[in-house]
Amino acid sequence: MSEPKDQISQSEAQNVVEAAHLAFQAVAKFDQVKIDRICEAMAQVALRASLRLGQMACEETGFGRAEDKREKNRFAAEDVWNYFKNLKTVGVIKETESIVEIASPRGVVAAIIPSTNPTSTAIFKIIIAIKSRNTIVLSPHPSAARSIFETARLMREVAVREGLPADAIQCLTNPTIEGTETLMKHKKTAVILATGGIGLVRAAYSSGKPAFGVGPGNVPVFIERTANVEKAVADILTSTCFDNGTICASEQSVVADAPVAAQIREQFKAQGGHFLNQTEADKVGEILLTEQRTLNPNIVGKSAEYIANLAGVSVPSGTRCLLADCGGVGRDFPWSIEKLSPTLAFFVADGIEAGAQKCLEILQFGGMGHTAGMHTASREAAIKYGEKMPASRVVINSPTTHGAIGFSTALPPSMTLGCGSWGGNVTSDNVSPIHLMDIKRVAFETRSVGTGQRLEVRGQRSDTKLQNGQTEIPQSTIGNTQSNRREEIAAIVDKFLRNKIAGTPTETTDADFQTEIQNPKSKIQNPTGSPVKTIIHELKTDGATNGAKSNSVDFVSEDDVKKAIENGEKIYITAKTIITPSARDLGEEKEVFAKV
Repeated sequence: MSEPKDQISQSEAQNVVEAAHLAFQAVAKFDQVKIDRICEAMAQVALRASLRLGQMACEETGFGRAEDKREKNRFAAEDVWNYFKNLKTVGVIKETESIVEIASPRGVVAAIIPSTNPTSTAIFKIIIAIKSRNTIVLSPHPSAARSIFETARLMREVAVREGLPADAIQCLTNPTIEGTETLMKHKKTAVILATGGIGLVRAAYSSGKPAFGVGPGNVPVFIERTANVEKAVADILTSTCFDNGTICASEQSVVADAPVAAQIREQFKAQGGHFLNQTEADKVGEILLTEQRTLNPNIVGKSAEYIANLAGVSVPSGTRCLLADCGGVGRDFPWSIEKLSPTLAFFVADGIEAGAQKCLEILQFGGMGHTAGMHTASREAAIKYGEKMPASRVVINSPTTHGAIGFSTALPPSMTLGCGSWGGNVTSDNVSPIHLMDIKRVAFETRSVGTGQRLEVRGQRSDTKLQNGQTEIPQSTIGNTQSNRREEIAAIVDKFLRNKIAGTPTETTDADFQTEIQNPKSKIQNPTGSPVKTIIHELKTDGATNGAKSNSVDFVSEDDVKKAIENGEKIYITAKTIITPSARDLGEEKEVFAKV
């Protein structure tokens, strides 16, 4: 009887992680030159194969358009690599006088690869993992396993020729849910890059390992009244139609500012968009969702004409995108969900406040933390809109697909877009090699603690001048200094009193003692007032103990207490016995003193 597929997958996951961890021991020791040479070779081979890999992915999954997948592969192999190729990921990566940052790789990266962007995501994750000196194991979506495996094979072969251990890049050949869970939970898996459905991302976060997950997009875009409407519509169509909408940063709903709503409709019609009437919209709405009210996978990444035909709706030849007026947001309005296809819900709102509110509702229904878009001529309006959006990326006057991934904006180029705490993600960043490194910081002292010196913060003195010209030391400084100076003062007092009471010749005068205890090297002098003068005064007036009983002592130092403890003896004292602070603390703690 053959072994069940899930058990085969789990066993494979166990083995490849172990092998990848062994390879990591070598990769972690590579220098920057070698790492960059390997990544350069991988990027070049992926770039050369971008068209073939795009065609494979399109044929295997049935999603998107081959030419657009080629462009996504090119973006991952060329734009991403060129952006990060000079990033230091080995040894000291940043240094100032006070802080030195040292990069440390994490280990084995578990990379979950989706079916919507299979080859481009694989290229991206392999490059950023190796660039940061990690090893990687890919878990492909079963419906895209062949194209993902081929991508990994190509990049691994050229990397091995440049010195990378063969086990540093691996791909599960029997991907199952059980195998993926084993991969994520393996004790030698260091970090997870999870791209896929919400269930998979939640599984990654519950694995007990650090995980960078992404959430759904459901991206709204607001066309404000000052926008260049013609360009805005062109950007939106370029974005939502790119690879038939399979990038989760593509627009899913358009919110039109009321004064320009009619003009926006005309531009969509002129540029290949088709508005469905209510009956047609309802028919398409029925196939957008499954019986469980979730997105129908049969329409994901399909063309507008394919979706219309599937719903039994006739549209003009050459229709690029389907649009429908949407009466609300939520489960009862299927057009308001993330559709991952060239289909757009259309809303009208009057003004920025109303437009932002509608976009907020759309995000709350299924795109929290991901991306929002706006077209406007007003920078002030853009910032105001951005402040209201619970989105990690607010793309202005650009296609949200291309803007969010860093193609048409200055955002770091990435195929993994964090959604922050809004989307239940650990980061709101565009994920990069930086996220796959641990940064150690060697921190040098910038201000003294416990030496009696005045503390300074960034070149500014921490004390203040009173109206009478006296210096006031902040209470926090006094507290810190007082506790740290107690033992130092006690030792000095001990030395002085021993010589004073015993009559030992000494060159130390009262003035010398006072100078020593105040520590001329210190910038904080006697923060509690003038206890030194008080101590000296008491010693001079009460030092004689001629009236004490014969078995009592006149003076007790810390050494006297220690000797008494060692010998198991008591020290007999009177009201006039002089006891150093350190001797009193120790003596009372050990119950050495006996009063007579």
